Amino acid sequence: MELSSIIAQDGVFANLKPNSKKQLLQELAAAGAAHIGLDERTIFDVLLQREKLGSTGVGNGVAIPHGKLPQIPHIFGILARLQKPIAFDAMDEQPVDIVFMLLAPEGSGADHLKALSRIARVLRDQSTLTQIRNTDDAESIHNLLTSLEKANAA
Repeated sequence: MELSSIIAQDGVFANLKPNSKKQLLQELAAAGAAHIGLDERTIFDVLLQREKLGSTGVGNGVAIPHGKLPQIPHIFGILARLQKPIAFDAMDEQPVDIVFMLLAPEGSGADHLKALSRIARVLRDQSTLTQIRNTDDAESIHNLLTSLEKANAA
């Protein structure tokens, strides 16, 4: 599962400024709604329900909120780099500053898991995280993510 098939060029936000986890999820839901034409509240509710099961803060300043929606045609993602880290109830109890929201069709099964795995692998790499944290340009972050795929394919 390639990130370029999940995240559009305009699906990267380099300077989000939420003050809380809830506000972050609302902003991600709004961005997702604009991209896939769904109701913002529907997306927010799915993300919030998933967070109630356990935080999607995976550690090292990274969170991967995700959920499934019957109304979307394909797996879709948004990456946000936060201007300042926020509390997210992450596994390592550290604040989060890099967030990848993943939305998938309800029947996506293995593809949803493959996408989650791919995102987690990319965002576990310290060099990649450092590069994302050191740029405030959304296009550069998108290019970084897609160039990682090209380098891995070579």
